[in-house]
Amino acid sequence: MLKVNRDDERPIWQQLLDQAIHNITTGKWPPGELLLPSRELAPLIGVSRSTIQIVYEELFSRGYTVTSRRGGTRVSKWICATRPSETAATQGPVPPELPVLNSAIGHLHSWFGDKENRKAEIDFSPHEPYLDEHFQKNWRQSFLHASTETDLDSWAYGDSYGFLPLREQIQRYLSLERGVHVNTDQILLTSGAQHSIDLIAQALLHEGETVSVEDPGFPAAWMAMKYRRMQVVPVPVDEYGLCVNRIHPRSKLVFVTPSHQCAVGVIMSEPRRQQLLHMAAGQRFWIVEDDYDSEFRYRGDPLPTLFSQRPQNTLYMMSFSKMVAPGIRISAIIGPKEAIRQLARVHELTYRHLPIMEQLTLTHFIEHGHFMRHMRRVRNIYRRRHEAMTKAVITTGLSEHFTLSGVETGLHMLLEAAKSFDEETVTNLALEKGIRVYPLSTYCLESDRKGWVLGFAKVDEAAIEEGISRLAELLLSYKSLHP
Repeated sequence: MLKVNRDDERPIWQQLLDQAIHNITTGKWPPGELLLPSRELAPLIGVSRSTIQIVYEELFSRGYTVTSRRGGTRVSKWICATRPSETAATQGPVPPELPVLNSAIGHLHSWFGDKENRKAEIDFSPHEPYLDEHFQKNWRQSFLHASTETDLDSWAYGDSYGFLPLREQIQRYLSLERGVHVNTDQILLTSGAQHSIDLIAQALLHEGETVSVEDPGFPAAWMAMKYRRMQVVPVPVDEYGLCVNRIHPRSKLVFVTPSHQCAVGVIMSEPRRQQLLHMAAGQRFWIVEDDYDSEFRYRGDPLPTLFSQRPQNTLYMMSFSKMVAPGIRISAIIGPKEAIRQLARVHELTYRHLPIMEQLTLTHFIEHGHFMRHMRRVRNIYRRRHEAMTKAVITTGLSEHFTLSGVETGLHMLLEAAKSFDEETVTNLALEKGIRVYPLSTYCLESDRKGWVLGFAKVDEAAIEEGISRLAELLLSYKSLHP
């Protein structure tokens, strides 16, 4: 018999419905059992007939019961056929084994430094830019403007290319600061470099095609390509950048960081650039140019882009992760109209569009001058920290025993060791001394180069001096014991 609990906050009909469903699904009311007519059941429970009628209507609408004029209301017979066994009820579908995904995520955590497990007093992270309260104040101002002065139309489904006023601001910035002149329909907004690479793999490549990547290089690039079942081929990097003559002849895409090579930090020489551009034109493959931190150059102006020299073959990736903050999650792909249109179609199908508030906020942030003021301010900060890092490496004697590279541009430099050096042991010993450094091996596919990628954007000058001093003491003593 159904019961009413007057202390229960749920409506009476809901209490009775829940009990009835429980009785049916547990078999207490077996399939085919005739339920009492509402006029008889109502006085037995002490409720109105209309309440019982609501319960019976809900049971019928959900398929728990069947009704007929002469047969009354009965428990549906499908309940028996679909009722799970006791063992099956505790188990659900088993997710498939995804070894490529598991391996990539493990590598990703290692590359980022596995910060959740072990904290460090001084963290030479190459992944994060400098942020302060001044930035937060200006961003908050832009956010409040975006949230209070936005018209209702902005909250509808958006453009798969991205918010047009933001693309116009990016178009203007690229023209003035990077010498890249494009139309807004050549710009597609994404939520980061990995999102950009994933879209490129889906829209411009077929499964199983060959992709060439720098080695050492940007791990997220080859991880995303491998996950999309591309044949990823590593290409060595030397002091002049990507070894173009080692690119696989069947490559359909070459991923490159020419302005500040990811990991090693070298700048691709002009002869190599021309060699790559001519090869791309002759063999008709895509060049994906990741320009992630070239705005921060300490000798002269930022270098010309490959895109500005060969726009037919090049997809230019820019990101606000290093220029502003990774948490914004806004990047852009710039390329030929037909390619960007194809990317936008895939984006529309798989993601639809980016969240509007971040786009509105960044638009205001750029349009009202906060972005360029932020860039000027952090450039000065980075220049001081770059000088402090370079000076510390030299004065501690590290530069006499290890090779320092990548000092002209960007937010990190490489301290390279001999290939026989025990990179992993020293990395762990440094962490025990409160110093987190990032081993070069996590940037490598097949390369056996060793060393540490040292970022300086989030470390002030005093901490840089202290951290490099501790690192030098450790490295030089270890080297003397293990010549």
